[in-house]
Amino acid sequence: MAQSVTRRQALTALTATTGASLMSTSALPAANPTAAAPFTLCLNMSTIRGHKLGFVKELEVASKAGFRSVEIWIETLQTYLKSGATSADARKVLADTGIKVENAIGFAPWIVDDEATRTKGLDQMKREMEMLAEVGCKRVATPPIGAQTPGSPKVDLYKAAERYRAILEIGDKTGVVPQLELWGFSPNLSKLSEVMFVAIETGHPSARVLLDIYHLYKGGTPVEVLKLVGKPAMEIFHVNDYTKDFPREKITDADRVFPGDGIAPIKETLKIIKRTDQPIILSLEVFNKTYYAQDAATVTQTAMTKMKAMVAGV
Repeated sequence: MAQSVTRRQALTALTATTGASLMSTSALPAANPTAAAPFTLCLNMSTIRGHKLGFVKELEVASKAGFRSVEIWIETLQTYLKSGATSADARKVLADTGIKVENAIGFAPWIVDDEATRTKGLDQMKREMEMLAEVGCKRVATPPIGAQTPGSPKVDLYKAAERYRAILEIGDKTGVVPQLELWGFSPNLSKLSEVMFVAIETGHPSARVLLDIYHLYKGGTPVEVLKLVGKPAMEIFHVNDYTKDFPREKITDADRVFPGDGIAPIKETLKIIKRTDQPIILSLEVFNKTYYAQDAATVTQTAMTKMKAMVAGV
């Protein structure tokens, strides 16, 4: 779309009926409560990624700690399959450990302006989605990779919406839905307003946003603004904490800590985002070297204890 769009046209796009699934639920009929619990506790394998356990051992350690939902990293699954294992082998490991793969973390450059790079990124995403579908994973994270480094040019949000729709259409064919991920440190898609605009502007009913306690803080989005996000827009939410020692401008991925060990407004956030129609998947995502230095079983057991305390009373 042309960049010379008027303010009236932009406002019309934001309220279009094609984006109704992402509107605030205050504008929609109340859903009948069906969820047995408002949250599903999930482990993002970033939390034990530094232990370099591999696909099978990661699942086993997570399962022994009580996790039944995880986010895997595509690279880890690919390494496992390249070792001679098959998708059927992966499904058996998942069944044996009682684990469901809720989402996968990948880095295909789908949003960039360079057409050749973007074409390769779309091909990469298609292949990865097909692989994920074979092991039963129905979601994949899609951050602004390739446009996230300092000095990266700003991507026009209308073009970003066109590009996000393109991968949503790949999702229609593969059965794996791309989750538009906010990265607070990135020059692009660092604010809730940006990811919501891109999601709504696609006009695609499967558009979803993937948010994170740390990234919202890093990008400068107040937690209160989450009240404007329609509940259907969120299925997975990354949880973590940060301490007062790290101002927004200086905090990095590696500074995230377990929920409850910092000052983040976690309880307030969970009260805002929880749904009655289905559980929100709360996935613990940290990259803390202190945790990597501990035994992996200790880390996952601590993670489960911290997460149970996090949701208590919410």
